[in-house]
Amino acid sequence: MNPVQHTRRPERIMAAINRDPRTAPHGTRNDAILAAVLATAAVGLALLTDPGRRPDALGWTLLAAAHVPIGWRRRRPLLVLAAVVALVLPYHALDNNHHAAAPVAVTALYTVAVTGRPLRTILTGVTVLTAAVCVMLLVDTRQAVELVRISGWVIAVLFGGVDVRYYRRYVAGIVERAEHAERTREEEARRRVAEERLRVARDLHDLLAHSITLIGVQTSVAAHVLAADPERLDRETVAKALDDIAETCRSARGELRTTLEVLRADEHGDARGPLPGLDGLPHLVEAARLAGARVEQTLRIGQAPPAVGAAAYRIVQEALTNAVRHAGPEPGVRVDLYEADGALHVSVTDDGTGPVPGGSPGFGLVGMRERVRSVGGTLDAGPRTEGGFAVRAALPLTTGEGAR
Repeated sequence: MNPVQHTRRPERIMAAINRDPRTAPHGTRNDAILAAVLATAAVGLALLTDPGRRPDALGWTLLAAAHVPIGWRRRRPLLVLAAVVALVLPYHALDNNHHAAAPVAVTALYTVAVTGRPLRTILTGVTVLTAAVCVMLLVDTRQAVELVRISGWVIAVLFGGVDVRYYRRYVAGIVERAEHAERTREEEARRRVAEERLRVARDLHDLLAHSITLIGVQTSVAAHVLAADPERLDRETVAKALDDIAETCRSARGELRTTLEVLRADEHGDARGPLPGLDGLPHLVEAARLAGARVEQTLRIGQAPPAVGAAAYRIVQEALTNAVRHAGPEPGVRVDLYEADGALHVSVTDDGTGPVPGGSPGFGLVGMRERVRSVGGTLDAGPRTEGGFAVRAALPLTTGEGAR
């Protein structure tokens, strides 16, 4: 015998015991086989026990007919029990072999007990026993007393069926809780995947929007120099613009590689790489200046948790990108970062014209709000009354989210 099959046999047996008989596969076929087995056992008992009460032709007919309803015991247990009792009672009333009909009656009673409510089971058992004793009193008082004496076995069968029913419900509850826990784990995994995809999308948007905007501005400068006066070409200015474009591309490629490493993280670690932080702000300011913006900065900050530093970096990056893109030529931009009241305050203001009215909204402000929310902070972004646009954020330095 295959050892694997030998070890799985007890599991299959327990699965068959734990399974609700009403939902078991091939139930009708198995019940038909059970009916045939019970009928064979009944014939053996009728022939081998109590020869003086061997059934006559009518007794054999009633005994055989009593086994037919067993084929539907799972679907209609009460009707099957009623049919069995209706055939077995006249069988006993004719004083046939009383042992032969016991297995089919016990099987019908057990089915009712294991599939029905306990109160219904008790009432059914009492009714069947009462009817059987009444019939036996009419036939043979001694047999009626014997039936009362062995009624304990009938009660044991009923309570055994009730116990099995409760055990199956208990096992089903365990399985349901396990399935619920598995669904919860799957939902949590899907939620984390969605959050990670959103984080990567924000990083890619911030990086690509910033880099492409700078490259566009620098390319426009080079094109303008080339087209302004071809005969008096300022080669130094063109070369400087092209060098700036190349440097922006190299910087974007390096940060893009760092961002995309998260997609290659495996079960042995997190391959995200270092998060951008406050030490990268001077580079953002310098890149905005190369794109034509007049940027002033005031940085009065110490150390910040990595998540807070990364959020501040991305907020400044997106605000500078929007200023270069929408604020007009050579906008004046002021960047302020300082600590106050346990929070890192970020302020980026410009004196430009702002976005074109009616233009299609992008994902920049949405991404900034999501980043600020991820560290438990607040964001205020909108046009200023004196002109231009302002982005102000407060990022807590001591929250659990910020520390993480």
